[in-house]
Amino acid sequence: MNYFVGAYASSPNVSGWDAELEARYYEQVKKLPNIAGLEHPFLGESLHPQDDDWFLAHVDPNWDYVFTCIPGTMAALSANPEFGIAADHDEGREQAIAFLEKARQAIMKLNQHLGRQAVKAIQIQTAPSQSNADASVPSLIASLETLQSWDWQGAQLVIEHCDAFVEGQTPAKGFLTLGQEIQAVRAVNQVSENPIGFTINWGRSVIETRKTQGAIEHIELAGRYGLLNGVMFSGVSAEETAYGAWQDSHMPQAPDINLIGAKTSLMTQKEIHACLKAAEANQVEYIGIKLGVRPPEATIDERIGLHVSALKMLENFSG
Repeated sequence: MNYFVGAYASSPNVSGWDAELEARYYEQVKKLPNIAGLEHPFLGESLHPQDDDWFLAHVDPNWDYVFTCIPGTMAALSANPEFGIAADHDEGREQAIAFLEKARQAIMKLNQHLGRQAVKAIQIQTAPSQSNADASVPSLIASLETLQSWDWQGAQLVIEHCDAFVEGQTPAKGFLTLGQEIQAVRAVNQVSENPIGFTINWGRSVIETRKTQGAIEHIELAGRYGLLNGVMFSGVSAEETAYGAWQDSHMPQAPDINLIGAKTSLMTQKEIHACLKAAEANQVEYIGIKLGVRPPEATIDERIGLHVSALKMLENFSG
């Protein structure tokens, strides 16, 4: 099986922009085994946060893409805590809809450049954080009905579940619960020919539930309703490390025999395989990895090495 890689999260351009350094990094990304394409970040304005032309010139023309709107969503929330497609605040919800129209334009630009439907899905998130603003299922339904009416050029709308607001617990995101999201999606899917699905991100489900079993529970819940489209693997630690404790920093996998990783990561090869089994790996439309890298001074070879080990762990799954 081939996998999607959120290469942006492990870029050596931790701050600033060095086009030559990024080019060397992506030349190595192209050599990763069993790579289907990229989980690509949308930040809010253009196809690439730095340079559309650079991006189009340096990606593999055979790659497919899954867009994720989480980087742009978090940036927008820093300016307006009421931003989001689940927001009860009208202006915040309207801003989120306008943001996603720009994402649609970026998808069209990439497809046009490649001359095919290269973008398979766009992952959207149910902001705002309920620790800072009001959000609800009816507001989310209203947004999803609007989004479903648009031409996404074949890209499926997918809700990427992020950690939900839990009373007494400091959230990384604090968005709607998976149950609330499923309620909204089932409501709009009943009257639409363009069904919305779900992606479960391993680390974000574990951050919410504070247990590794939480990722499996979320995979099973989405699967129970026939709504599971994808699974992305990012790790997390319960201990204070360079990646933080219970932080959505895309911590790599834990090391295993002959495979490198980050010590104290809760995302072991065993946990990865348990989730793949729960997802019935060959039934979901995409599986991928998204790894952050510490320290910031890590070399390109070190960054690529972590990906090679993570992809090997996925390949080691025997069902």
